[in-house]
Amino acid sequence: MTTTASSASHSHHLSPAFPGRAPWGTAGKLRAWQQGAMEKYIQAQPRDFLAVATPGAGKTTFALTLASWLLHHHVVQQVTVVAPTEHLKKQWAEAAARIGIKLDPEYSAGPLGREYDGVAVTYAGVGVRPMLHRNRVEQRKTLVILDEIHHAGDSKSWGEACLEAFEPATRRLALTGTPFRSDTNPIPFVTYEEGDDGIRRSSADYTYGYGSALADGVVRPVIFMSYSGNMRWRTKAGDEIAARLGEPMTKDAISQAWRTALDPRGEWMPSVLRAADQRLTEVRKAIPDAGALVIASDQESARAYAKLIRDITGHKATLVLSDDAGASQRIDDFSAGDDRWMVAVRMVSEGVDVPRLAVGVYATTISTPLFFAQAVGRFVRSRRRGETASVFLPTVPDLLGFANEMERERDHVLDKPKKEGEEDPYAESEKEMDEANKQQEDTGEQDMLPFEALESDAVFDRVMYNGAEFGMQAHPGSEEEQDYLGIPGLLEPDQVQLLLQKRQARQIAHSKKKPAEEADLLELPAERRPVVSHKEMMELRKKLNTLVGAYVHQSGKPHGVIHTELRRVCGGPPSAEATAGQLRQRIAKVQEWATRMR
Repeated sequence: MTTTASSASHSHHLSPAFPGRAPWGTAGKLRAWQQGAMEKYIQAQPRDFLAVATPGAGKTTFALTLASWLLHHHVVQQVTVVAPTEHLKKQWAEAAARIGIKLDPEYSAGPLGREYDGVAVTYAGVGVRPMLHRNRVEQRKTLVILDEIHHAGDSKSWGEACLEAFEPATRRLALTGTPFRSDTNPIPFVTYEEGDDGIRRSSADYTYGYGSALADGVVRPVIFMSYSGNMRWRTKAGDEIAARLGEPMTKDAISQAWRTALDPRGEWMPSVLRAADQRLTEVRKAIPDAGALVIASDQESARAYAKLIRDITGHKATLVLSDDAGASQRIDDFSAGDDRWMVAVRMVSEGVDVPRLAVGVYATTISTPLFFAQAVGRFVRSRRRGETASVFLPTVPDLLGFANEMERERDHVLDKPKKEGEEDPYAESEKEMDEANKQQEDTGEQDMLPFEALESDAVFDRVMYNGAEFGMQAHPGSEEEQDYLGIPGLLEPDQVQLLLQKRQARQIAHSKKKPAEEADLLELPAERRPVVSHKEMMELRKKLNTLVGAYVHQSGKPHGVIHTELRRVCGGPPSAEATAGQLRQRIAKVQEWATRMR
């Protein structure tokens, strides 16, 4: 956050209660960051307050304690909670009822029943009838709690509706676990401050990041298990393409390889689900009710994954589809029970509280940092010290980048740095990537290029933890993979790091004893296997095109002829779909031809 933001840490030494100020005994149960944020609010008494707290830290408890204080002291007379989904709206009403605040989650119009202290509504609901809510806010002094406020920037109409509805509110409390968005839509009631670089960034009044929460034992450490593998698919043009997930390739090829991996008819998903279920079994030795969640891209895939889980485990998975009337109840039942698996399409990615979730499979092609952080947030809520979370994901550069940046706090940037397209070879490409991200964030869908997944297999690739990478590639079911899946479910953060280092050392020592002919996988420690970025791929293609251009003048042959000859000699698809290895091979071949002609 910006310099004006208060950053929380585990060094708070605050009174467990606020004498004469905290009603109904709620403050005695607050965590240090919640007490710190309450203290700051009570001292400043601002009309607008933005609290940024990592998913799982307890934003709801803080907000309702503050609502209780404001009602008790007659600063406000009623409360309006705005949440992203129907399920969350009900969850807020239930949480409020536990501390004596009665919110109506079914409110749609007209006067509110006398027994209620306020309402819980969705952003979509406010978008449809902003004047209804404005009238309510104007009639009585109101605290508006805007949960996951970045949703107010999801569409222009939602942002405008929130401004129209809640501009007259006495107090507004904005909450988010992930304040950043991929677009530059301003978020209502959020303060933006201009930095030395001329770029405006969101400014929080109180920040409690993942790193601080981890140090306090409020959230679990996350172990990311990454799987690569060989993918084969057919393009719209009828070309068959084979590639290894995680190897350098174009943006389109990464997208198609990724979707091939997630196809339930291939071998990648069954292998990863089997590994995740083994991990869950290990975790349940220490946490008997631990649950697992697959986050799917669409309903068809979700149903197929649920069937795979039944085939693999012999147990039925709870299936949650967003347009299903019983979805909310199924989440509640799963949360209260001890079933092993739940499969959901996106709706569980944000805010839904199932504290026993400890193992996740990221089986969606959404690649915005916002969605990834919210998805991982489903697994980090700690119930007791030592619990760990494990998230399985494909070896895709964007996802590995997000996983390695778990502790980095971000601000919502309102201005993009200005670039001169002529001077910046990446400007156009970055613009396209921004558009793709914006599209995913608005619709939840990736730009789908027509293609047909043919086959896939899985390879255990690496483990990421606390910004470091461990492990060497191994076959599913191998002793090496089992070594990592078998890490105990109850460990302190520093113990996780130590164990992973030991596992890797053992794997390297074991690998050295094997005969060379058995080394059929890339036997390099994870930190020595960087995934090549989109920019590096562009550099390779640019270098190849420059060399081909030079050879055109030298040989007198047209560009197309040289590229075709390179494909014939070196093999592989057109350069736009070639891997980094194939591009380097062609670069070397052109250089060799050019040298011969001198």
